[in-house]
Amino acid sequence: MPTYTAPDGTRLAYHAAGDGPPLICLPGGPMRDSAYLGTLGGLTAHRRLIRLDLRGTGASEVPTDPASYRCDRLVDDVEALRGELGLDRMDLLAHSAGANLAALYTARHPERVARLALVTPSVYAVGIPISAEDRLEVARLRGSEPWFGSAYAALEEITAGRATPESWPAIAPFAHARWDEKARAFDEADAKEKNEEAATAYAAEGAFDPDATRAALADFRSPVLVLAGEFDISAPPRAMAEYAGLFPDAEFEVQSGAGHMPWLDDAERFVATVSAFPA
Repeated sequence: MPTYTAPDGTRLAYHAAGDGPPLICLPGGPMRDSAYLGTLGGLTAHRRLIRLDLRGTGASEVPTDPASYRCDRLVDDVEALRGELGLDRMDLLAHSAGANLAALYTARHPERVARLALVTPSVYAVGIPISAEDRLEVARLRGSEPWFGSAYAALEEITAGRATPESWPAIAPFAHARWDEKARAFDEADAKEKNEEAATAYAAEGAFDPDATRAALADFRSPVLVLAGEFDISAPPRAMAEYAGLFPDAEFEVQSGAGHMPWLDDAERFVATVSAFPA
């Protein structure tokens, strides 16, 4: 497992697997071990995936300064990885919260990004509002599921600001196309693979300047893919379409029947979409 040194001296790890042109992959969580990305549904048959373990996660070192977990400060870690790999420009894929880091990196180093793929991206870095009705409307698509009643009631409590500790696990089925043992195991692993201290610091005050980031992305001329899941209450398709609209050259796709991890819900469809980008 290769490692490299971040600008502040922290040793960071990355994992390389697959054949084809390199694709740098930034995990979500936030601050979850990149292991959960796996092969991204078999994308390794088309691309050499370079999965970065963000500082304090996976095989990467815990930094001396906990404030360095803040998203904007992680941009330097990504830039150091690019230099370590000897890439003049790189293709970048980010999932969920990792899209905040990808957006900040692209805004700061647009000349270093050849292609950008954002998979069910978080919107904090670009300040796109997601309303309660956005989430509830998507949730209602699952009305025939046996677990729907209790999960929808919990989501209503959350979106109304009345969440209890029990509310969050109750809505877990909405993240997946199938609420089965595989999906449950995926969610249970999150508690072990996420650095909670780092997750708290990730979006600390000063991490994001949405107006500045949106302005920078409006000038980003390289190809962009924004991929949404039809059933994803975390990144509803309406908000994802707005995200795609921030770029001059963005392709927007909604993967039917998919939740927040589309490569788990329909690997063949996911791989076909990402490997063909840009058309």
